[in-house]
Amino acid sequence: MPELTLAAAQTIVVTALKLAREKDMKPLAVVVLDARGALKAAAVEDGTSLKRAEIATGKAYGALALGAGSRALAKRAVEQPHFIAAASHAIGGMLIPAPGGVLIRDKNGALLGAVGVSGDTSDNDELAALAGIDAAGLVGDTGA
Repeated sequence: MPELTLAAAQTIVVTALKLAREKDMKPLAVVVLDARGALKAAAVEDGTSLKRAEIATGKAYGALALGAGSRALAKRAVEQPHFIAAASHAIGGMLIPAPGGVLIRDKNGALLGAVGVSGDTSDNDELAALAGIDAAGLVGDTGA
């Protein structure tokens, strides 16, 4: 079974934060989980607001739990709010249905984990996540 390496997870974090600084985004929290949902790497920039790491984790964990990037979950929250509420309850509240939670896949489509980013607009959070995944030579799946 393919595995997300620590080196790849660290590349995702470093690159996501680098892009955020280049684009003058608000301070970010970046969390990378492996396919089991276990923490692989994380960083929280100086100046982030309270609970940003938890929100980033919820984006990543929710994507893993439901098998879809959080952009797709955001759309589903509008279309099926009762399902998303029930799913959030079923997974212990660790579901943030807003863009910024991106599944990480290898070149063959195998699921390796997920990255969650929080701190700026949801679209910018997702952009930072995708930049990190791409820099690690992997494929991001937003669910779009």
